[in-house]
Amino acid sequence: MIGEEAHLPYQRPPLSKAYLAGQITADSLYLKPQSTYDRAQIDVQLNTRVASIDRAAKCVVLEDGHKIRYDKLVLTTGGRVRRLPTPGADSAETMSNFHYVRNIDDIDRLRHHFEHGFRLVIIGGGYIGLEVAAVAQKRGLRVTVLEALPRVLARVTAPELSAFYERIHREAGVDVRTSVQITGFEFDASRDAVSAVTLGDGTRLPADVVVAGIGLIPNVELAQAAGLTVDNGIVVDEFTRTSDPDIYAAGDCTNHPSALYGRRIRLESVPNAVEQARVAAATICGKPKPYNAVPWFWSDQYSLKLQMVGLSQGYDQFVLRGSTSGTSFSAFYLQQGKIIAADAVNRPPEFMIAKRLVTEGAVIDPKLLADESVPLKSLLPSAAGAKP
Repeated sequence: MIGEEAHLPYQRPPLSKAYLAGQITADSLYLKPQSTYDRAQIDVQLNTRVASIDRAAKCVVLEDGHKIRYDKLVLTTGGRVRRLPTPGADSAETMSNFHYVRNIDDIDRLRHHFEHGFRLVIIGGGYIGLEVAAVAQKRGLRVTVLEALPRVLARVTAPELSAFYERIHREAGVDVRTSVQITGFEFDASRDAVSAVTLGDGTRLPADVVVAGIGLIPNVELAQAAGLTVDNGIVVDEFTRTSDPDIYAAGDCTNHPSALYGRRIRLESVPNAVEQARVAAATICGKPKPYNAVPWFWSDQYSLKLQMVGLSQGYDQFVLRGSTSGTSFSAFYLQQGKIIAADAVNRPPEFMIAKRLVTEGAVIDPKLLADESVPLKSLLPSAAGAKP
């Protein structure tokens, strides 16, 4: 197992939540201790970069020229942060108080700048930006979130959910600004720190620390250089096989077929990465099983746990169960009457049922779906078809 980072494999989701908040240690992030890999006779090579794949010789070539042969190869290269295209961003990225959020080292550097009263400017109103904002606000920083689109979470959820989260953050004291154009950065006299972020309307936002979270780019360069098929990710089949039968891929870097949605998708999701890894292992071991997991995600902000299942793109009806005026509700996305996705805020039991509704492609009367007096479990197709 070869990795560029200096750390053993670890969980990334807590980085912008509990780890940033100082609620857990780095050791608790690790999936397994070194001893587990040793007992399994897994050679873990950290701080090591693969320069290329020689498919003809069936080996990977390391940056130092060393070659490692393979019978089967699995690419789990993930992704890297999408860098800001803003003028002056290249210079800003070199400053001590400018941060992207992707790995443990990024968070360790950022935590040093989380001082009470500091002015934090966050570029990007997605999950990462809002999670960082929630932690920073609790730590006493003065937080401004800048989003280029007309609403936060615009790519992943309905306007009703966006409005809810904007309200929650504003009530907590976060300055949320949407439809914002960032035009550049100002630097302090010593030119070792960003001092302000400038906007298209002429606004100048003084900053003690800047965080950028505008998405992820899949790491496909190794695969592409090796001649594997790449199209918005490394193209794999339902068994995680690439265009080379001896090379597999799993996780954020892959583009895989979805039987549920009838098209190819690329997911940036821990559950997807874990399930694809299981499928790859099973296939390599001669026990192939197709990947057919339903996409799901989560986000923790303040005391709110948002759990999402399915992909809502293309929905034509939105059904709310509960009220966004409170802090507990569920939302369903329908397409031609079929439930294709759902969001649950502080409703874990309903989320578990929603996963089944999406998996089964349930068609339910929207009035019943919205009626909280009707138990959600009773609307499951299996429950509806059960004999008394």
